[in-house]
Amino acid sequence: MAVGFHITAAILMLAFAIVYASDPSPLQDFCVAIGDADADADANVFVNGKICKDPKVVKPEDFFFQGLNKPGSLSNPLGSNVTQVNVNQIPGLNTLGISLARIDFAPYGLNPPHTHPRATEILVVLEGTLLVGFVTSNPAMNMKNRLFTKVLNPGDVFVFPQGLIHFQFNNGKTNAVAIASLSSQNPGVITIANAVFGSDPPISPAVLTKAFQVDNNVIKYLQSQFWWDNNYP
Repeated sequence: MAVGFHITAAILMLAFAIVYASDPSPLQDFCVAIGDADADADANVFVNGKICKDPKVVKPEDFFFQGLNKPGSLSNPLGSNVTQVNVNQIPGLNTLGISLARIDFAPYGLNPPHTHPRATEILVVLEGTLLVGFVTSNPAMNMKNRLFTKVLNPGDVFVFPQGLIHFQFNNGKTNAVAIASLSSQNPGVITIANAVFGSDPPISPAVLTKAFQVDNNVIKYLQSQFWWDNNYP
């Protein structure tokens, strides 16, 4: 495992060195983020990112995160866990245009179809075997959305372009681990099923019945299941 993390570190450093960040380029050495709870609520200042801490009080800990070597809990219906390391975990990432995540998978665990609206993702597998893929945006008339998919083994790397729906599935009988690097300090994530069937308030069943061309009762069942899962995990 230690060797795997050394390999991953080298790959990530290379990726970070050549990445073209989608976030605005910084105009200073760093802009360590002030926590949302500590920001002056009366200042009425809104920025595309986080408010900067005074550089004179910045500490090494503002650029530090510990524990990415520890596996995440897999006791959930999907059998996967994402440990995020973005600006909310490392304030020093503010304005730097990068973040990463560790993804753990139980056997046949799934990181379900989702998108990152603000980032391209590059994934490297450390352990196990993953079936991964992404789907293109809507093409010209009379054409279909194209799926790009690949089976990845330890040391393999795959890229998911910004904003496109993608997934990772552990199709093996042992646990799997991957590290993802993203070209934003706060890439965001939209899990397709949660957004469509679990929104609050819910999307009208009439809309979803028409969109998915299924019986109205199927839509109502899916919405009730997502409501139950979100309120009684």
